[in-house]
Amino acid sequence: MILDGPHILLIDDDIRLRELLHKYLSENNFRVTAADNAIVARGQMKRVYFDLLVLDLMMPGENGLEFAKSIRSMNNLSRDVPILMLTAMGETEDRIGGLEVGGDDYMIKPFEPRELLLRIKSILRRVPREDNLALGKANLGAMVFDPARQELSQGEKIVGLTSGESNLLKILAERPGVVVSREDLSNYLALDSGERAIDVQVNRLRQKIELDPKSPRYLQTVRGRGYILRPD
Repeated sequence: MILDGPHILLIDDDIRLRELLHKYLSENNFRVTAADNAIVARGQMKRVYFDLLVLDLMMPGENGLEFAKSIRSMNNLSRDVPILMLTAMGETEDRIGGLEVGGDDYMIKPFEPRELLLRIKSILRRVPREDNLALGKANLGAMVFDPARQELSQGEKIVGLTSGESNLLKILAERPGVVVSREDLSNYLALDSGERAIDVQVNRLRQKIELDPKSPRYLQTVRGRGYILRPD
């Protein structure tokens, strides 16, 4: 089983269906996290960035449509996560409603797990993801960073990075020219000490990739917003 495949958040209050899909998707090389309601799912999304949500619409409390709408209104990177909606409601207006609030696809229960798998793969092919897109290397002056290998090199020499520095550079290199907030970086890296720890990691990384760390060319601060990587 490939442990670094696309990460799916499965949100459904039906425990039997959750367990079935968790097993099936895991056997097909996906990482799967499960939640039985929107509150639990929202908490998981604060800690981890997911590649796709599989979302039941008819849940107690905050239903799937409300949850999807709230995701699309978020002011962070998670707002763009693809959403595949599952529901027993098969009327045309129901499907339109799901797509209008931000769903990428819509499946009617009951369904065949194999069809779900094919639809998931289809969505991930359409949407640029860090796990299924052949991302280019980041040129940083005389250095090159390979996000797939998480390897920084200068000519034939490998530049040593800590795991925190490597993960930070990977996140930014996969989003060249995009400002990533301290909060998002903290969530991506699962840092318990929060946003201050991001600043420390950034300063350490600058010591390795910048000619003048006090006046960075590549890893820049965008005041009040976060950090951005500007490769050559």
